Amino acid sequence: MYAVIETGGKQYRVAPGESIEVETLTGDVGADVEFDRVVAVVDGDSVKAGSSLGSARVKGTIAAQGRGTKTIVFKFKRKKQYKRTIGHRQNYTRVQVNEIVA
Repeated sequence: MYAVIETGGKQYRVAPGESIEVETLTGDVGADVEFDRVVAVVDGDSVKAGSSLGSARVKGTIAAQGRGTKTIVFKFKRKKQYKRTIGHRQNYTRVQVNEIVA
């Protein structure tokens, strides 16, 4: 059994027992979190999607709060002596998926 959830403007395929990294969620490590924007639920040959998922939920626990690896942005204009280097680290939340309620 697996589900497709939407959080932080992205969609993730999740199954019970898996760990996923999503955009930052508020809450401490060990806190319970519930995703109510479920796009699809697949259980064997049964596929539910669209309006039939009004009560579907994915429940999980916050396993870690962290920051990703640094991404370097380098801007350069030739012949103009212009160079600019910027770094960016995206915050994330690691969620341990506990159950899918369909």
